[in-house]
Amino acid sequence: MGFALSDMQLRSGAFGPHQAIPKKYTGEGDDVSPALEWSKAPEGTQAFAVVCHDPDAPLVSPGTYGFVHWVLYNIPGSVTSLGENNQEHTAGKNDFGNAGYGGPMPPEGHGVHHYYFWVLALDKKLDLPAGLSLWELLEKIEPHVIAMNRLVGTYERN
Repeated sequence: MGFALSDMQLRSGAFGPHQAIPKKYTGEGDDVSPALEWSKAPEGTQAFAVVCHDPDAPLVSPGTYGFVHWVLYNIPGSVTSLGENNQEHTAGKNDFGNAGYGGPMPPEGHGVHHYYFWVLALDKKLDLPAGLSLWELLEKIEPHVIAMNRLVGTYERN
């Protein structure tokens, strides 16, 4: 399928589409991941991956751009939500250099940043090792992505 939006839906009780992400979920707050839930995954879904990426971050390096805040995978196909401050499933490496979630923390005075929370449905359970970067994860799962969609939140540091 490649990477194209699908009918799958992703939402959070913490913020709505293109709304501000509450400080609690940022590096200026408690720095915990927001609860997420998804629906309308296609038949044949065996696993999910969830990522959060800020394309507005003023960072560019060979083969990448923006800033990765969360990489989570090996989520069973029967799962349709993640609780707040999720500690389950397999954490990859974010651009802070840590495993797990690292909330929004754009440079002061840099304006509003957009945070893309993605859910990707896979047609195969892959049992991937912990610590993959977003780019390593995408390389491994791309042939198995059968649906995806996003929830975009915003944050501006004062």
